[in-house]
Parts: sequence; structure tokens; C-alpha cells
Amino acid sequence: MTKLLLLQSSLGNDGGNSIAGFSNIILLVFAVLFIFILITVFIRRYKRCPSDRILVVYGKVGGGQSAKCIHGGAAFIMPVIQDYEYLDLTPISIEVNLVNALSKQNIRVNVPSRFTIGISTEPGIMQNAAERLLGLGQHEIQELAQEIIFGQLRLVVASMDIEEINNDRDKFLTNISESVETELKKVGLKLINVNITDIVDESGYIEALGKEAAAHAINAARKSVAEKNRDGAIGEANASQDERTQVAAANAKAVDGENKAKIEVANSDSLRRQREAEAERVAIASEKVQAAKALEESYAAEREAEEARAERERSSQQADIIVPAEIDKRKVEIDAEAEAERIRRKAKGEADAILFKAQAEAQGQFEVLTKQASGLEQIVKAAGNNSKDAVLLLIADKLPELVQLQAEAIKNIKIDKVTVWENGSGGKDGKTSTSNFISGMYKAVPPLQEMFNMAGMELPEYLKGKDVTKEVPTTEVKPSEDDSKES
Repeated sequence: MTKLLLLQSSLGNDGGNSIAGFSNIILLVFAVLFIFILITVFIRRYKRCPSDRILVVYGKVGGGQSAKCIHGGAAFIMPVIQDYEYLDLTPISIEVNLVNALSKQNIRVNVPSRFTIGISTEPGIMQNAAERLLGLGQHEIQELAQEIIFGQLRLVVASMDIEEINNDRDKFLTNISESVETELKKVGLKLINVNITDIVDESGYIEALGKEAAAHAINAARKSVAEKNRDGAIGEANASQDERTQVAAANAKAVDGENKAKIEVANSDSLRRQREAEAERVAIASEKVQAAKALEESYAAEREAEEARAERERSSQQADIIVPAEIDKRKVEIDAEAEAERIRRKAKGEADAILFKAQAEAQGQFEVLTKQASGLEQIVKAAGNNSKDAVLLLIADKLPELVQLQAEAIKNIKIDKVTVWENGSGGKDGKTSTSNFISGMYKAVPPLQEMFNMAGMELPEYLKGKDVTKEVPTTEVKPSEDDSKES
């Protein structure tokens, strides 16, 4: 029993593990399948546009546009919210046989033509094609374009004359292309080519113009043929004349050539004889010239020998007389240069001494002025940085010397006695002679008052010479006989 129970428990455990492993495998398969389906959907929704088509994506494309056009690229089409279609760029050929169209001259004409159109790939026009041609077949697009071309072709014919249409085909085609292409762009189409086969009218006007042109051409051709025949006859006659003229000219030229040849032969003989005579003359003259040159060279050799002897004598005399004189002259020049150098050095030494002395004096003066400036700065600081008070301090310091100078001015005046004669009466301004005399003596003293005024100081009143007579009593002096004599 025990063994059976153990076998059952082991089987139960194995069965549970097998179920769990199978569940995991199923989940993995489902996940792989989901991813595969998702990738397939994305790949199928990524659309590539071939070169002969326009991919139009419509739905929710953004930017306020109803559709997005792609040419030559690719785009991912969002599922559910977007879808797509293609516009074919294959050219469409349309046969347009315009009948009984009125021209500017009210002449009815038939204009058979063929137009080749296609959907445009320009950005703005391509958007018009997506909005107006998407979902239409090629036959429907062809009918729409044919109606537009018929209307514009009638307008162009009505704006031109028959002659202008028939003669100036380039202008006619240009007007058709501009008018038709402008209207085709509104629906997203583009004009590729225009081919006008022939233009006829019911009245035969164009045919008559053709016959007239043909007649003009035939007449012009006949006239040209006649002119060519005439030119040929004239040319033949001119050729014959030229032939005879050229033959005569050639004969005359041949005779002239023979005469010129004979003249050249005679000239050549004359020139030969002249050159032979000239050569003989040149040979004789050359012989004489060579003989003269030999004599000249011998004379020149003798002259050079004499000059060499004279030069040797002159050199000998120069060595005996001029060389000693040159030596003495050079010695004197050397002595003079030595004396000049000595004087120059002495003068330079004296100048350096004067310069050093002047520099020393200037340095001393600079030191004195520097000290004085420093002292003045200290005085100004002591005066409370008041320049006026500093000047008063300097003057007060020099006052004894100033007073001494004033006393020196009158100390040598010798006054033993002064005798004043007056009658006691008042003079001018009520002053007596004695008071005027004393005031004058004070005024004779050098003017201290002006100096003190400039310094901002005041003298005592008795030194100013003011009202001295009021303080000095008037006394009558009776001189003795001896004093009168002395005075």
C-alpha cells in the first residue's frame, strides 16, 4: 500500500507540471502570432507610389487639407482614419474637330485638331486633380477635357482674323495653349501637346488665299528663272571677254618679263665689273695702309722707349727730393693732430668739471627749495591751513629785521639841535608850523604803513602821522643869542 500511494503522488505531480508547460507554450504561440499579424498589417498599410501615378491619401490628413498627394514617394496609411487611391498619369489624346467656328471677320472655319493632356504633378494643380478627378475613369476625364477645349478653341478663333490664323500658325498655337491650359489647371490637368492638322472654311476664302499665294510663288519662280538665264548669258559674255583680256595681258607680261630679264643681265654684268674694280682698289689701299701702320708702330715703340726713360729719371728725382719733404710734412701734421687732441681733451675735462659744478649747485638749490617748501607747508598747517594767517606769521617772524632796516635808514642823520621859529598862529587845517615839521619828519621815514597794509597788519596811530599836533602841546621857544647864531 505504501508503494502504491507513493506511485500515485508522483504521477499527480508530473501531470500538473505537464499542464503548466503546455499553457506556457500556447501563450507564446499566441504572442508570436499577434506580433506577426501586427507587422503584416503595418507592412500592408505602407504604400509606395510608382512614377506613373499619384498617391492620394484622404481622410484625416491634417493641415486643413482634404487630401494629401504624393508623387514618387511613399506614405504610411493609418488604419481606420485614412484611406488611399491612385491617379493615373498616362497621357490622354483627344480629337477635337471644331466645325463652323466664327472668326473675327465672321467667317466660319473648320479647325480639326488633336490635343494631348494629362494629370499635372505640380503641387497646387495636383491638389485640384485630387479634389475633382479622384474616382473618375479615363473616359470621363477625356469628356470633361474635351468640353473645356471646345469652348476655349472657339474663343481663340473668334479673337483672330483668317489671315492671321492661316499665316501666323505659331501665334495661333500659342494663344490656344495659353487659353486651354489656364482652364485645364482648374481641374488638375496639364496640356502636353497641340496639333492643328488643317484649317478650311465654307466660303473658300482660305483656299483663295492659298491660290493667290501659289500664283505669287509661281510668278516669283518664273521671274527667278528668267533672271538666272539672263545672269548666265551675261556671265558667259563676261567670261569670253575676260579670257581675251587675260590672254593679251599674259602675252604683254611675257614680253615685259623678257625685257626685264635682259636688263637684269646687263645690270648684273655692270655690277660684277664694279665690284672687281672696287676689290682691286681696296687691295692696293690695304697694302699702303699696312705699310703706314708698320711705320706708325715703329715710331710709337721709339716714343714709348723715350717716355720710359723720362719716367725713370722723374722717379729718381722724386725719391731724392719729394719723398723727404712728404715725410717732414706728415710729421708736422701728426704733431698738430696730437696738440689738437690734447687741447680737446683738456677742454672736455674743463667742460665736465663745469657741468659737475653746475649740477652740484642745482642739486643744493633744489634741496634748499625743497626744505623751504616743507617748512612753508608746516607753517600753513600750523596756521590752520589758512594762507593769510601763514603770511602774517612769516611777517611777524621777520618784523625785527624790518624795523632794524627802517632804523638803519635814519640812524646816520645827525641832528644836534632843532630850532623852530613860529608866531603861534594856526596854519593850514589848523596846524602850526611845529606840528607840520614833526609830521613831515615822520613822513620822511620809509613807508612802513604800505608794507603792513599788504601784510594785513596795522601800525599804531602815532606812527601813521595822523593828528599828531593834537597830542603835542604848542610851546613858544625863545632862543638865546647863541642859539640864534648857531642856527
